[in-house]
Amino acid sequence: MPMNPVLKPKVGSPALIVTSVVTLSLALVFSVMTFTFPATGWALAVVVATALVLSFFWYRRIRDNRAWKTASHAQWQVLESLKGSNVTTTEVTVLSVDSPQPTGAWITIRWNHFDYIQPAWLEALPEPIWSGSVLLIRPDPEQVRPGSPWPATYSIAADHVLTWAPQL
Repeated sequence: MPMNPVLKPKVGSPALIVTSVVTLSLALVFSVMTFTFPATGWALAVVVATALVLSFFWYRRIRDNRAWKTASHAQWQVLESLKGSNVTTTEVTVLSVDSPQPTGAWITIRWNHFDYIQPAWLEALPEPIWSGSVLLIRPDPEQVRPGSPWPATYSIAADHVLTWAPQL
């Protein structure tokens, strides 16, 4: 199963933070005890090994978070550059993917400019769309007209989706 690129990776979880604090505390205690009682050297070695494993977890989480931020920033730059093109565009946020199907998916969207929530049919795209994605689309003038009511269900054609970026 592919990883959701929309979700920002967590750096610290409560379990990792508590384990790190306990390991650091034990490392300090055992390092002091090693100088007074040489028999506790094995305990210091175990704590140091645990600290090395924890440092690997911290390094990996920080690296993943930085990579996500870099990729997200690049996607938002593309979105902003396309928004400035000569085509009428709008941003919609995918609130939920309700029913994925081979030809598309039923989703719930929020029109960011109007703060209006409605169900929509999204035609199949080359890559999966996740909840929390912000889509830059060309609105269909046949469905949304000034002065007329919103359609009950909006239909988004695949060629109307210009790009997407994770919600920040």
